[in-house]
Amino acid sequence: MNRAYYSDQITAFCKLSSDEILGKLSQGGEFLTEQRDAWLEQICILQTALEPYEGSIYFEYSIPRMGRRIDVVVLIKAVIFVLEFKVGEKEFHAHAIDQVVDYALDLKNFHEPSHNLAIAPILIATKAKDVTLQVALTPQNDRLFFPICSNVRMLSQVIASVLALADGDNVDALNWENGRYCPTPTIIEAAMALYGGHTVEEISRSDASAVNLGHTSEFIAHVIAQSKKEKKKSICFVTGVPGAGKTLVGLNIATTHIDKDSDLYSVFLSGNGPLVAVLREALTRDKVRRAKETGKKVKKYEAMSEVKMFIQNVHNFRDDCLAAYERPPIEHVALFDEAQRAWDKEQTTNFMRRKKGVAGFDQSEPEFLIKCLDRHPDWAVIVCLVGGGQEINTGEAGIGEWVESLNRSFPDWHIYISPKIVDSEYAAGKALDLLTARKNVEYKDELHLSVSMRSFRAEHVSLLVKQVLDRKVSDAAITLKNLQDKYPIVITRDLKQAKQWLKDRARGSERYGIVVSSQAQRLKPYAIDVKSPMDPIHWFLDGKEDVRSSYHLEDVATEFHVQGLELDWACVTWDGDFRYAQDGWEHRSFCGDRWNYIKKEERKIYLKNAYRVLLTRARQGMVIVVPEGDVHDPTRAPAFYDGTFEYLRSVGFQVL
Repeated sequence: MNRAYYSDQITAFCKLSSDEILGKLSQGGEFLTEQRDAWLEQICILQTALEPYEGSIYFEYSIPRMGRRIDVVVLIKAVIFVLEFKVGEKEFHAHAIDQVVDYALDLKNFHEPSHNLAIAPILIATKAKDVTLQVALTPQNDRLFFPICSNVRMLSQVIASVLALADGDNVDALNWENGRYCPTPTIIEAAMALYGGHTVEEISRSDASAVNLGHTSEFIAHVIAQSKKEKKKSICFVTGVPGAGKTLVGLNIATTHIDKDSDLYSVFLSGNGPLVAVLREALTRDKVRRAKETGKKVKKYEAMSEVKMFIQNVHNFRDDCLAAYERPPIEHVALFDEAQRAWDKEQTTNFMRRKKGVAGFDQSEPEFLIKCLDRHPDWAVIVCLVGGGQEINTGEAGIGEWVESLNRSFPDWHIYISPKIVDSEYAAGKALDLLTARKNVEYKDELHLSVSMRSFRAEHVSLLVKQVLDRKVSDAAITLKNLQDKYPIVITRDLKQAKQWLKDRARGSERYGIVVSSQAQRLKPYAIDVKSPMDPIHWFLDGKEDVRSSYHLEDVATEFHVQGLELDWACVTWDGDFRYAQDGWEHRSFCGDRWNYIKKEERKIYLKNAYRVLLTRARQGMVIVVPEGDVHDPTRAPAFYDGTFEYLRSVGFQVL
């Protein structure tokens, strides 16, 4: 695949005229006059700086995961040079430095031939004064250079200095060009790429260790097409481990069928308020940015209006259907993210009575939502994206209620179901027994995603977390040993030390932050207040300059804020609400001036799942803080924390 607008041997590039190169560049797509002038200046600068060398050069090299393009990539000897030009700029701004580092990291992490090669990110501000030249490799031992700032005059010296430090065989340009790109984007990056026109195959891994997300998407697309053709109603249950890409599958279908005038029009629905808010804002900002780059002007409210059409809060969708009486919704296809979190009958009935003034409502949320799509006289498709062990709130029905509703009220619907739905973590229970006597039920392997895509460094973090929470020490120790080289997890009693650990490891714009249980109410002495308002949009999307962002390590996120989203590096701060004891985990809730036992089994499960969510948010590594407590504070007695810390140490986690 040719990812660049223009590529050539350096010797050939240096002999061509600027107009010849510009002509080839302009075939890549639309561009503004400013872009043409920038290209001309880059060509002139590089023909001078690269004249002594042999190798390959690539202009406007595509980064699928980010939906962006690197200004120039140059291969010389054993080094990949990643060049970001700021034409006319006099300063080296922090955001521009992060940008070029992000490009280098993207190649390092996701482009197979680049994994073990030396990569030098260089920011070139063409009007900047000379700066002190600093060329060094980062301490992570992955052959990535620290970002280098250069002006035009210093560029030749920068290239020579990098080459003098880098050893190894010359880069094989043909192998590099044809190398497989295996990205694992964050859900925010994936949503922006899909909305920007990329396919799910372009932005996701497709190696043998993972079921290709494209296969799952293709099967669902087949069900949609077949249901329309045969005028039938179908429901698919997609299962997967945390981070396996269930939400990505839903977004892929929704963005594929985004035209509201088509009868294939789809809507992505989630009851996860923070996820909906963050995705909407990210897509809106991205749409405005893309328009600006092509010389167009799109107002933010206009962009947001379009985004809201296909990403909706499931409760708003439910309320619209309630107001529409028996009219079917405009959508024939509805994708329910985290379907296991839909409300049970009691929760839905109480809500309808108290908040909507609807007396006598006697349906669970799953039954009502199926009924809404069932209003279509011809065909409809529902896709339930199901996470295991993810119920974290009162009234969440689990997947069993969807199955029971189908058996109780919708005998003609066709069911396509993951064979893994029978696993205990999906809590489908005895409801599945009812399917054995039902017609039109098919179990499909394509509907289960077994490998976590969240952590591109270690796929089995979710397995480790499950083993730790299930107190399977020997199993957890083996899994941890296999992860340690690729995915660092450390423990400490010192929050300040943990914060520094995060800052030392994050490179470029890699996002880090502190996550805690919503029941962690005795972390206030460490300036962690779970009751203090935080805005997920600012926390997840804003940059290092904004004190509301996760980077500042001031505002913290709970399981309700982060479920379905992710960080690169996480600090999980453990409170006395979930304590290790010899005969099992102890579940506590802080009320008034003391910790009270949690007695309801349902609430115990929610608390355990909260820590499951928190411990599976990080893509690259995490630090777990178990405070020492305070002998002078009966609500933070050391005994509340020591057992947990010693348990984690017994598993084999490294102590900072």
